[in-house]
Amino acid sequence: MTHFQTPELDAAIREGFRNRDRDNMQPTIDYFRELLAHHPGNPFVLYEVGGSYDTAGAEERARGYYEQAMEGGLEGDTLRRCLLQYGSTLRNLGLFDESLTALRRARAEFPESDSVRLFLALSLHAASRSDAAVAELLELAADRIRSEDVTRYEPALRGNAAHLAELDRRSADGDT
Repeated sequence: MTHFQTPELDAAIREGFRNRDRDNMQPTIDYFRELLAHHPGNPFVLYEVGGSYDTAGAEERARGYYEQAMEGGLEGDTLRRCLLQYGSTLRNLGLFDESLTALRRARAEFPESDSVRLFLALSLHAASRSDAAVAELLELAADRIRSEDVTRYEPALRGNAAHLAELDRRSADGDT
């Protein structure tokens, strides 16, 4: 917990989440905007306002709150979630390069996050980089699926992932 977040604020954020209705996000948006009025500039509350707008389908509004939250010093697992959601929002807005930048940052800062890797693959695919997207998914499968059936083929999965990543690199460099 940082100097931005107190136990009371953490409890208030959890309360807002408990009462969230994904089919009607306006009460949640209102709740978190009111919380922000009591904690102006707080990066954790800014993130929650952004997430509420994002869930409501208002990606452009969400984007600004996510950016303010990150600029305000968001950290830890909340930063991971913010980067993931921000990258996803940028993808939904058609800003594929920016999406990939945010998700690559998340991948670098939180290398063990499977959800970040999945959303990175989604953004790669949306950016018409299917080779890189499939490579990311193959690597994730090789890293995380520990069944005998998959581990038997782990070298082949990793080899194919490396091959696809190389194809993507060549395509990006114009070396096709």
